Amino acid sequence: LNLLQACLEFCFAMASDGAAPPTSAAEAPAPADVPEAAAAPAAASADPQAQEASAVAMDTTEAAAATEMQAAPEPPKVPEPPKELEESAADITGPTLKEEVAFNTEDTTMNVMPSQRGNLLMMLTDGGMQYLLAGARANVGMKAGRYFYEVRIVEILDPFDAQGPYSRVVQPRNLLRLGFCTSTSSLFVGDTEDSVGFDSEGHFIHSRTFSAGATQRFGRDQVMGVLLNLDASSPNANTISLFRDGMRVSQPMPLPENLKGKTLFPAVTYRNISLSLNFGPAPKAEFPFKCHMLGKGAIQDLEIAKAKIPKDGKFEVLLPVLLPDEGTFDAVDLFLQQHPDYTELSDRMVLEWCEKSGISRNRGYRWRSSNDKPEMSTGVSELDNFSIRRVLRSIAPAQKRNFVLMA
Repeated sequence: LNLLQACLEFCFAMASDGAAPPTSAAEAPAPADVPEAAAAPAAASADPQAQEASAVAMDTTEAAAATEMQAAPEPPKVPEPPKELEESAADITGPTLKEEVAFNTEDTTMNVMPSQRGNLLMMLTDGGMQYLLAGARANVGMKAGRYFYEVRIVEILDPFDAQGPYSRVVQPRNLLRLGFCTSTSSLFVGDTEDSVGFDSEGHFIHSRTFSAGATQRFGRDQVMGVLLNLDASSPNANTISLFRDGMRVSQPMPLPENLKGKTLFPAVTYRNISLSLNFGPAPKAEFPFKCHMLGKGAIQDLEIAKAKIPKDGKFEVLLPVLLPDEGTFDAVDLFLQQHPDYTELSDRMVLEWCEKSGISRNRGYRWRSSNDKPEMSTGVSELDNFSIRRVLRSIAPAQKRNFVLMA
């Protein structure tokens, strides 16, 4: 009886829970250790509110990602190079230059070594000359039109430098400046307001002002073309430009106001390199547009500076005789202004040459212990011990020019 009562109570409990009692092993409930990954979809489908919340969260995340993508700035666009305003030149119908573009001796510094033919310029590097700049001005200038010339570095020199605890190194060791100047300007491009140009370090130079980034650096075996535009009808009138291997590497740089309307001559300044110059008729590197070279320019656009050679072929050496510290160099300066074809030989000239070459000096270049015999004090032994005097005395007789000798 007790067993029957227990069975009835069990069946009653199962019926109240809405589940039938298991009758076999096949109908037994699944084990409790069901994997969570399998159970999750069932739980999600069993809860509509959770499903809706998940969808809203996903929509919010996607919206935030889309907003972030829209807010992110676009990468900057590479600016297009300025449009080339230079146009191809028409053929020259009138008479053209017949003389060869060259360098007169009086329009070069004493360390310039020009070749007899081919417009190859080298320089002396002995006795301290390797620290000084060399400068040369061509004998044909432009007063109108648009023309260019080419320069190529054919050799990099590495002369010996004196070693010592107080020795200085002059930088840059190898340098080239290209440009134009007036017939009476300094032979160093960019040294005064009467010349303008570019240098191998990437500067635009005028009146000792160096504008960085005006052009790209250049070096050996690259054909550099310097174009001067004096054509009043051109959009690039009164500008100077630099090209490398036929491609523009500088924008047209405006000429300073004091150079407009003047006849401008090609000029180069260099140190510890050898140059090959080409004035035409054919360029080594073609421009994107047709442009005439200086060597075949129209006669009406050009001016020729004749070499000043004495009628009897004999050059002069003047030795001023004046009282010490009584205006000696003032008198010499006045004479040189009136006779620019004369070259001064003195310690003062060497000191000024060092200053123009960028060599620093103790106490600066305005300080002098003596006006007649100023000391060097550059920290460069070959200059301070006046080894350069020996070099100047050796080369002076070989150069066809007039001298003013300050003993």
